[in-house]
Amino acid sequence: MALKPDRIYTETVLDYFMDEVAERGGVVSVLTAGSGVSMDSAVQMATYRSNPSGAGAIGVLLQDMKSYDLTKTHKNHAKSEVNKGSKVAIMTKGQVTTNQIYPGVTPIAGTPAFLGLSGYFTNVQAVGAPKVGSWATSKDEAGFAKVNVNLPL
Repeated sequence: MALKPDRIYTETVLDYFMDEVAERGGVVSVLTAGSGVSMDSAVQMATYRSNPSGAGAIGVLLQDMKSYDLTKTHKNHAKSEVNKGSKVAIMTKGQVTTNQIYPGVTPIAGTPAFLGLSGYFTNVQAVGAPKVGSWATSKDEAGFAKVNVNLPL
């Protein structure tokens, strides 16, 4: 589990597709963007970028991305899961409690949170990495911390 249920959603978007298996709770970035409104454009893709430098951070992924063979099984609508290649819910403003924090990072409440490698939150800004919000708490014993997300800044 990468997100705990105590979340505050102020703004979310459903504009992007995601074509990879991923765990919710990290920061997704633009992989490719469509033109104009692009609400249902297949080129409007989000991803966990391996390098945060110059990444266009969108927000926090709110659903797990799975790879199902839907010809053999049906989707469990009670879970917050989406099949690979589908649209995803992304929070752009609000607060989440996540464990998608880069290993070794010790967040301090009130300090900036940045996009790190592979969609992790970090407290160290890499060259060209965007600020995504601020830390609301430090990590607990299970490795979770609250992050105030405010995108686009």
